Amino acid sequence: MDTAVRDRRSLRLRRRLERLIGIAATEGNTIRTLRNGDEIFGAMLAAIRDAEYTVDMMTFVYWRGEIAEKFAAALADRARAGVRVRLLLDGFGSRLIEKDQLDLMVEAGVEVAWFRKPLYLSPLKQNHRCHRKVLVIDERTAFTGGVGIAEEWCGDARNEHEWRDTHVQVSGPAVDGLAAAFAQNWAECHDELFDSRDRFVNCERQGEAVVQVVRGSASFGWQDMQTLIRVVLESAEERLRLTTAYFAPDAFFTQLLCAAAKRGVEVEILLPGPHTDKRVCQLAGQRYYEDLIACGVKIYQYQPTMLHAKVITVDRVASLVGSTNFNRRSLDHDEEVMLAVMDCDFTAALDGHFEEDKEKSVLIERARWKRRSIAQRAREAAVVPIRRYL
Repeated sequence: MDTAVRDRRSLRLRRRLERLIGIAATEGNTIRTLRNGDEIFGAMLAAIRDAEYTVDMMTFVYWRGEIAEKFAAALADRARAGVRVRLLLDGFGSRLIEKDQLDLMVEAGVEVAWFRKPLYLSPLKQNHRCHRKVLVIDERTAFTGGVGIAEEWCGDARNEHEWRDTHVQVSGPAVDGLAAAFAQNWAECHDELFDSRDRFVNCERQGEAVVQVVRGSASFGWQDMQTLIRVVLESAEERLRLTTAYFAPDAFFTQLLCAAAKRGVEVEILLPGPHTDKRVCQLAGQRYYEDLIACGVKIYQYQPTMLHAKVITVDRVASLVGSTNFNRRSLDHDEEVMLAVMDCDFTAALDGHFEEDKEKSVLIERARWKRRSIAQRAREAAVVPIRRYL
């Protein structure tokens, strides 16, 4: 790609996002892609074990299994060593955590807080969950992405029992934005926002990536996460690639995808296939397949295992990666966090992952999809009344 074209696209997207979201992007970051549990968990656990001052971790899913035990042991060990360790768990998503793991951490001195336990909430608040996944170590290194703490994410997507996911490790000024995402939710659940062990260090320049941290909030009305996705879709000139675990957009965002394809953008969507863990959400998205394919959008279904990544790349120059799915729940209801990364090398790495995943996927062909059964169409129609909650 011509350097001038690359720089123009990158700067234009950066300024649109900064102006319309009102959050300045940071320069001087290093961002590293981590693919699947073997890479992701190894890097996260190593960072926790090396922590000297503070560990702040929040997650939607904290379930069971050996990996859950390893995280509990690592967090407890750091707390015993005098490190300030805070763990924020979603009251719904982490309800399956084992009591002995909780007891181990609490007894070691880990500060555990719960985000909106359903038992104590009104029905209205129960629908707004904390779906963010953030780990911040010593205020200098941070992780975010799609992975939960459970055995489903272990391995390297070699079979249906090892989920496919993407996480990232960040160093540089963007760490502050991820720390703020943690602090925002911690403030709702705990009386103490910070203490003497928070050093509020300056995050020095670590690399060349430009990163904007965007937070979505569990509230009513138009929010920043919707603006982020909309700006990226409307800014694409050449190519847009979307990978998401749960594809259930509303008509507005479906039209944005179609509009991009109609103006000549190559739009490709990579979704879970036969091993999806939420069939009802898949049905909600399939209702739009026919319209999208007719517009020129290519839709692929990943075959080996559950695809849980949340990644968008645009025009080879920028990427979105984080916790947000392309569905009503992420865009309308839940606490989410995404990184908008303006960096060609990072985007190329994610595009490379997309190409590899596409080779293991099946293209949804227009003629065949139009001939789908009456039973399939009926199932798609049946989820319409609840699609805004999916």
